Formats: sequence, structure tokens, C-alpha cells
Amino acid sequence: MASHLIQGRTVGMPVRVRDAEVCSALYPVRADAARAVIAYSGLDVAEVLPGKAVCMLVFVDYRDGDLDTYHEFGMAFLVRPPGSSGAMGPAELRQAGVFVHWLPVDQEFTLEAGRTLWGFPKELADIELRLASPYKRCILRKDGRLVLDMLIKPGLPVPGAGAMAPLDAYTHRDGVTRRVAWSVRAKGARVRPGGALIRLGNHPIAKELSELGLPKRAIFATTISHAEMSFGEAQQV
Repeated sequence: MASHLIQGRTVGMPVRVRDAEVCSALYPVRADAARAVIAYSGLDVAEVLPGKAVCMLVFVDYRDGDLDTYHEFGMAFLVRPPGSSGAMGPAELRQAGVFVHWLPVDQEFTLEAGRTLWGFPKELADIELRLASPYKRCILRKDGRLVLDMLIKPGLPVPGAGAMAPLDAYTHRDGVTRRVAWSVRAKGARVRPGGALIRLGNHPIAKELSELGLPKRAIFATTISHAEMSFGEAQQV
């Protein structure tokens, strides 16, 4: 089994998360605007409808895992598998991956591990999560500036939620695009159409979200009260 040395600690692969709470919302955005945001990666967005791409905003409380406990926020886009072309029907969309554009965290160890092992675009930020109330809330600040304040209202239980189809996550760092095999097991999953509210601040990422057309109604919001995850080795694309 491969292992890596991070800050004097040995981290084995795959990296496992044994318990996390995950809240996310998917937004329809203009495909041309999303393409402009991720052009540096060499990847192309997946169009779920003609001219429409998907931007995902997610916040996570990692409660038990190989990279310790920490909070994380993510901004990501649904993307085509590298090398694919032509229209994407429902079957092709199932092959789509997730390109992680921005991934602030609030702890140094996971910051270095995420960058070193997979090329994740992790940065240190102030991430306040309020998960005990009926609304799940994330207040994200970076460099003393508000990025966003996000509320998610849990919806109806998803029957039979368990092992989800493995996903390919894509990253780009130091001129290299990588694919990361990522699997999730979910307990306590709930879904609500719409279900999310966001207030944008004055940080450059807030401006980027505004240029994508946010805030707007989400396609749907998802909450997972207990998630287990596994992250494999990164492969250069």
C-alpha cells in the first residue's frame, strides 16, 4: 500500500474518512461562464441542458478521518471525462466527473495533505458551521472578507441511500490536471428541491459566483448526516 509523509506523519492510501456531515447545493449556470472559470484546467463542463452547466457548493464537517477533524467548503463543476466529445445524454452524464475549483479548509495538516497528495486547491479560511439547528449554515470568510453565508434546509429522506456510484474528482495544480478516484457511503441522506439560500460577500470568489449568476434558486440541496469516504491515488490526466 502506498504511503506519503506529510508534516512528519505517514498517510496511507487510500485516505479514509470514517465520519463526516455533508451539505451541498447544485446550481444551474451558463455553460460559457463556467467554461471561462475553469479554462485553466483544460477540462470542459458537462452541459446538463443546452448552454447550461452545474456549479456545486458544498460544506463539510470532517469528524473522524485520516486527515484529522476540520471544516471544508468547496466550489466545483460537473465536467466531461477528458477526451470525450459530442452531446451528453443521460448515459454520458453518468460518466461525468467533478472538477474542484476552490477548496478552503480551516486546518494546516489537511491543507498540506490535500495539496501534496492530490493537487486539491486548498487554502486556509475561517469556516463557521452551524449544523445543530433545523437549517444547516456555513459562514465562510477568507482574508478577513466575507465570501458567503449559506443556508440549507434538509428535505425528505432518500430511501435506500448507501454506497453511491464512485466519482472521479479532478484537480489542477502547478500546471498539472489530475484525476482522483473518490467513493462515498451515505447514511441519513435528505434531498430538497431548491432548499438553499446564499448571501454573497465582497471577496473575489463571491464576485466569481455573482458572475455565474448566483444567488439564484438551486436545482436541489442535499444533506448527509453520516458519510464515509475514500480517496485514492491521484493520476495525471
